Amino acid sequence: MNPYDVLGVSKDASDAEIKRAYRKLSKQYHPDINKEPGAAEKFKEVNEANDILKDPQKRQRYDQFGTTDDQAGGFGGFDQGGFGGGGFEDIFSSFFGGGQRQADPNAPRQGADLQYRMNLTFEEAVFGKKTTISYNRQEVCATCNGSGAKAGTHAETCRKCHGQGRIQVDRQTPFGSMRTTEACDVCGGTGKEIKEKCETCGGSGHNVQKHSVKVTVPAGIEDGQQIRLDGQGGSGENNGPYGDLYIVFQVSPSKDFTRRGATIYSDVSLSFPQATLGDEINVKTVHGDVKLKIPSGTQTGTTFKLREKGAPRLNSSGKGDHLVTVHVVTPKKLTDEQRKALRQYADAGGDKITEHDKNFFDKMKDAFS
Repeated sequence: MNPYDVLGVSKDASDAEIKRAYRKLSKQYHPDINKEPGAAEKFKEVNEANDILKDPQKRQRYDQFGTTDDQAGGFGGFDQGGFGGGGFEDIFSSFFGGGQRQADPNAPRQGADLQYRMNLTFEEAVFGKKTTISYNRQEVCATCNGSGAKAGTHAETCRKCHGQGRIQVDRQTPFGSMRTTEACDVCGGTGKEIKEKCETCGGSGHNVQKHSVKVTVPAGIEDGQQIRLDGQGGSGENNGPYGDLYIVFQVSPSKDFTRRGATIYSDVSLSFPQATLGDEINVKTVHGDVKLKIPSGTQTGTTFKLREKGAPRLNSSGKGDHLVTVHVVTPKKLTDEQRKALRQYADAGGDKITEHDKNFFDKMKDAFS
C-alpha cells in the first residue's frame, strides 16, 4: 500500500495537506455514511495510510525504505534474535551509513485527538439540540506557557545531542559492531534540557485541565455516528495546534418508534369493525398526532405512509416519511350481544362455524335443542 496514493497527496505534501485529505476521504468512506460495497475496506485503508503519514518517524521510514516497522513482517525476527535492542530501522541505518533524515524534535506537532461519547434520547437525535459538555484534556501549562521551564529560566539546547534529539550508538551484534540511532538519553529525544523545571507541570509543559465546549447536535443524527470539533482535543508539542475532539452519539431506543435513516416506523392496532368498515384514527408521530384514514376492508399488516413525518435528513434538506403498519386485533372475550352479532354476520355470509368456546348457557341450549 502506498499511503500517498491512498490519500491522493504528493510525497512532499505538508502535514496540513495530509490532514485535509484524510478528513475528506474518511468522511466520504465512513461506514455510517457510505453504504456502498467496499466502503468499509476503503475507510480502513485510508486510516492506515493516515497513521503512517501523520507520524514523522513512520513517514520517514516509508520514504526511505518503502515500508514501516509495522509493515515489515518478514523482518520481525530480527528484534527478537539478539540484536541488543536494535530494530528494523537501526539495522538498515547501519547498512546505509546511518544517514537517513531525522524528524526535527523541536518542530511543532499537533496534539492528540480525543473521543467523547454522548447519550441522546430518540427525540433528541431526531430534532438535534444545543448543549455544553465538559471533559478532561491536556492543555498548555499556563505558568510556563508550555516551555516546561521555571519562571525566569528557559530550556537550553541539549549538550549531548546538540538539539537533534537522537544520538548514534555503537552496538555489538552477531554481524560485528553496528552503529544505531537512538533517542538521546539526556533530553529524552526532545533536543532540549530543562535544568529548572516548572513547578506547576513538572517540566512537561502540559497539565490536565477540565475543559468545556458548546456542542450543536445536528438534527437527524443516528446511533453510532460522530461529529468532529476542530482544536478541542489535547495540546500540541512545541507550540503545535491542539488536536480534535470526536463526539460519538449513542441514541436510546423509543418505546413508540423505530428508525432507519430518515424513515420512522410504528405499529397501531385496529379492531375488526374498524378494519372492516373503515375509520379515521389518530396516529402518534414525533411531530405530534396525525389523523389517518383507514379504508374499509383493510387487512392486517397493511402499511400507510405519512409523508415528511419522519426524521430530518442529515446533511440534506427535507424530512423522511413515517410508515405506519396496522394490525387487526381479534378480541379474546365477547359479550353475548357481540357473539350473537358475529353469528348473524357469519350466517349472512354463508359461513358454517362450529364454535369450540361456547359459554355454559349456549352449551345447555344445544343439549336440549
